[in-house]
Amino acid sequence: MVHWKRNLAVIWLSQFLSIMGFAFALPFTPYYIQHLGVTDPLERNAWIAICFAATPCSLAFFAPIWGAVADRYGRRLMLLRANFAASVIVVLMGFVRHVETLAALRFLQGAFTGTMTAAQTMVAVYAPRHRSGLALGSLSAAVYSGAMVGAALGGVVADAFGYRAAFWVGGTILFFAGLLVLFASKEEFVRPEGKRRSRPWSARLRDARRSVVVPILFLIVCMAFVRQFDRPFLPLLVQEIHGAMKGAARITGGLNAAGGLAGLIAGFTLGRLADRLTPARVAVISALGASLFMAPHAFVEGFGALFGIRFALIYFAGGLDPVFQIWLAKVTSPERRGVIFGWGATAKALGWLSAPLLSGVVASVFNIRAVFFVCTFLYLALVLVIGRVVKLVEARTARMKGEKHTEAEVPPPGEELSGL
Repeated sequence: MVHWKRNLAVIWLSQFLSIMGFAFALPFTPYYIQHLGVTDPLERNAWIAICFAATPCSLAFFAPIWGAVADRYGRRLMLLRANFAASVIVVLMGFVRHVETLAALRFLQGAFTGTMTAAQTMVAVYAPRHRSGLALGSLSAAVYSGAMVGAALGGVVADAFGYRAAFWVGGTILFFAGLLVLFASKEEFVRPEGKRRSRPWSARLRDARRSVVVPILFLIVCMAFVRQFDRPFLPLLVQEIHGAMKGAARITGGLNAAGGLAGLIAGFTLGRLADRLTPARVAVISALGASLFMAPHAFVEGFGALFGIRFALIYFAGGLDPVFQIWLAKVTSPERRGVIFGWGATAKALGWLSAPLLSGVVASVFNIRAVFFVCTFLYLALVLVIGRVVKLVEARTARMKGEKHTEAEVPPPGEELSGL
């Protein structure tokens, strides 16, 4: 028998190492692009947008496939695949000589990695329903704590030994995360026998229109878009305030570490709060708080103020992702969580894909600070979207309760997406 708390502890530590490996180098991609010879501001901004969009572009396509494979062959296998593939790809990034190669590897990263989705699925399957908020919130805390340590140490390594060394060390850390899953995690997985009865496309579309899952997935798209909007250009804001690229990686690493600490606190506090309040209510509080502290980014002139507002921003914004994952887990049956969390990853990837492309346009047409100004209003718009989705989910839930269907006619939660 798999003890869900022990498994959570192992996966927490593996995810801490995994995100630490990513954070060791990837936050410094805008500097690495300039290191590769792209110095013209317009061309630099374009390649930053492309590199940050390449990973979610492939992730959007492959995440549901890996989710379906997880439901068919086991979630632990997918977590191993994600960690070891990430290890190889991140190490290879440290050897590139051209920005085009870096963009291609970023595309492969989205296709073959996705450690967070695999970890969330495995945790969600074994955690009791009434403890799903604590479990997924704790896993979110692992992400932010790993990012905190990785960014802080990665900035030091990048400044001292170069950006390539940061990628090599990051890939090595990811390899150890995979080894931890291989030797310490457990899974009792029974492969489903036979093929699931195929439902007509018309029935799938009808069920999707009635589903409570689809509006939540749309909300995840919006959340991911808003949260990713400013991230590609935060290092350039640091570079602008600092006045030079040399030494900026260390400051950026410290800034990301401060954000990681805020996210760590948010993962535990807001995750537990989502078990007591509705996830939507916690999401509204998070979005409002994030909008309040995003606005000063457009005007800040010193690092003391920047560290303070970034900490507060990430604390509130850090509650959005686990809250929506908790919401998905609460409305989805355990045997379907692999495919539904896969669609959740696709939803996030669509937001991640579009955000850097649009923020890149804003940065090129106006300036770097305009990105943060626009992002303030996006967080406020997210509050309105949350309210609309809550009403839609409540209406669909009431309608489903009022309808009388035989058990054979009503698909389990998430079934309406299994063939889309």
